[in-house]
Amino acid sequence: MEFLTDELLDRIHSRAATHDSTNTFPSDDLDDLRAAGYLSAFVPEQYGGAGLTLPEIAAEQTRLAKAAPATALGINMHQIIVGLGRHLVRHGNPRGEIILREATKGELFGFAISEPGNDLVLFGSITQATPDADGGYSFTGTKIFTSLAPAWTRILTFGRDDSDPDAPQSVFAILNREDGGFTIKDDWDTLGMRATQSNSTILEGAHAPESRILTRTDPGPSKDPVVFGIFSNFEILLGATYQGIGERAVEVAAEHVKTRRSVKNQTTYANDPDIRWRIAEAALAMNAVGPQIRELANDIEHGVDRGPLWMPQLSAAKNASAEATLRAVEQAIRACGGSSYYNSHELSRLYRDALAGLFQPSDQESLHGAWANVILGPIEK
Repeated sequence: MEFLTDELLDRIHSRAATHDSTNTFPSDDLDDLRAAGYLSAFVPEQYGGAGLTLPEIAAEQTRLAKAAPATALGINMHQIIVGLGRHLVRHGNPRGEIILREATKGELFGFAISEPGNDLVLFGSITQATPDADGGYSFTGTKIFTSLAPAWTRILTFGRDDSDPDAPQSVFAILNREDGGFTIKDDWDTLGMRATQSNSTILEGAHAPESRILTRTDPGPSKDPVVFGIFSNFEILLGATYQGIGERAVEVAAEHVKTRRSVKNQTTYANDPDIRWRIAEAALAMNAVGPQIRELANDIEHGVDRGPLWMPQLSAAKNASAEATLRAVEQAIRACGGSSYYNSHELSRLYRDALAGLFQPSDQESLHGAWANVILGPIEK
């Protein structure tokens, strides 16, 4: 079943530079992806979707990112939440059906987890979650990097319930855009990934009834299906998206050096051993990324239990993809020379988009800390 046809990807690619330069949301891309059925492609067939597996949707995200990285990263957040819905249903939490059924009906899911200055990210919130008398919650706080800000109709968020000071809880919920209780700031003026329009969202008592509360769980790394479902889909699909950027950089560089001529050598740069080495180095960096992502995605899909290694290994795969992509784009730029320094060159945009991988969790500091704990045990006090 083909959703992202070559024709569709060419059309999306043709618009990417304009959305980047004008700092605008790709509403036209979203319309095309919705019409192609891509928003429900990851939904299981029994809920009205196409039933793509995690490895399959990851591969599609890589293809989409090669066409338009920012469009892919934005839609990635929707696919992560659909993946969470799949994970919840598989693990006996019927609230996952809310996500799956609404995605099939055309709802677009945003992702409001990150907070300014909070390096706990998914493992602890500084947003206040205030319970009501009926099991629902109101959320008050600031969320940053909320992709799809102009267009989402549903958003996943979480906050901290301190009503029992001895047992604080992380509360995860789905909010409806039409219910209000939030303000979206016009503050997305960034180096790259501009078309995602990941504006800050100010939650001002935004309310979720009990029926839309996904879980209440202890803060911190957790086996709770909601926490692990978000984490696993996020890291795999993020890695797959950055993979597309790195692979596209190799393609662009290869095309460029076949036409760029050397005055000194009187031949194209594709025949220069040093240039060939650089492009091969970029391709080698990316060659190691896909197998990691596919292996992890297959294990998630088939319910393999990696125990305490799961989260460190998921973080490692995302980090490997982001770092390899940066390396590949840099080598591609070096191979193509000064023309790639102009904003009109696709590599300029790919380089700026690739830098976003530095900021998305898990970052290198938390990754190395997690692996040090695995190998050496916790720091002795």
